[in-house]
Amino acid sequence: MSVDVHPLDAARGTSATPGAGDSTERALRRRARLVVAGLTVLALAATAVYLTVDVRAGWEFTLPFRGRRVAAMVVVGVAIATSTVVFQTLTTNRILTPSILGFDSLYQLLQTSLVFVLGSYALASVGVVEQFGVAVALMVAASLALFLGLFGGGRRSLHLVLLVGVVLGTLLRSATALMQRMMDPSEFQVLQSRLFASFTGVDERLLAASAVVVLVCCTLLWTMRRRLDVVALGRETAVALGVNHRRTSLLVLVVVAVLVSVSTALVGPITFFGLLVANLAYVLLGSHRHALTLPVAALLAVVTLVGGQALLEHLLGMETVLSVVIEFLGGIVFIALLVAGGRR
Repeated sequence: MSVDVHPLDAARGTSATPGAGDSTERALRRRARLVVAGLTVLALAATAVYLTVDVRAGWEFTLPFRGRRVAAMVVVGVAIATSTVVFQTLTTNRILTPSILGFDSLYQLLQTSLVFVLGSYALASVGVVEQFGVAVALMVAASLALFLGLFGGGRRSLHLVLLVGVVLGTLLRSATALMQRMMDPSEFQVLQSRLFASFTGVDERLLAASAVVVLVCCTLLWTMRRRLDVVALGRETAVALGVNHRRTSLLVLVVVAVLVSVSTALVGPITFFGLLVANLAYVLLGSHRHALTLPVAALLAVVTLVGGQALLEHLLGMETVLSVVIEFLGGIVFIALLVAGGRR
């Protein structure tokens, strides 16, 4: 009997014995179809509820207003989920997210510097497009300098990139804290609203540009899904199977940097969100294939953001911010993964 067990699932220990390869493959595909179908229904239901429940200002105003928020949540959710899944593939670690490279810290330093230097009143006169462009350009440029300097050279050490990212993140947070302590209290209050992720008031021009960038990046990663499956087996195995590990890793890191930079500049940082949806995707699927985990993680992100925002607005009366709840849940998942890993 032929054996049809995906090598990534076999290496991860998620497949059955070789003799049951065909039945395992069929069961995995059936499970994946059910998961995708269920999440698609949930995403559509959450979107419908969010758009149509408790309409008071008229459909002409409410649908475009809420629709813009939904579009922002979809763009950001897909970007964060996709970037986290492929980043964990490169690092072969399920508790790491791209934020370890210091994206969130750099964004917070940039926002703090703008308020500290210009002041909130002068900053209000700067266009949102210009602020978005500066934030994206700075984060992407810093990422490229880090990747090309530490991974593109002769050392080619991904672990060194992660270590330097952690150190730089700590340095940037310290500089941010110093400026915040020196800041006028009224200016600091204005700054606080810019440091938490918010899907309200997203500019349509920025949303359209971000959607195009995210679509291009996700399409590129989708074309690389089989190569990423091989990369997930480890550097030595990937090289032995004919994959240029260095080039693939560098390309994926650049795409991850663009995705995270765009999503962070659009709505703000959400540190643990990618960790949450990526690990839920692994659990639901029982597989690490990128042809499955990428769409499922993206659907989970949409369900979480749109459904969570609907609950906060329609049931809880906006008593808190969605990003705060996500950070709380993601932190719990992070601790649970650390504890589970320590018991192995």
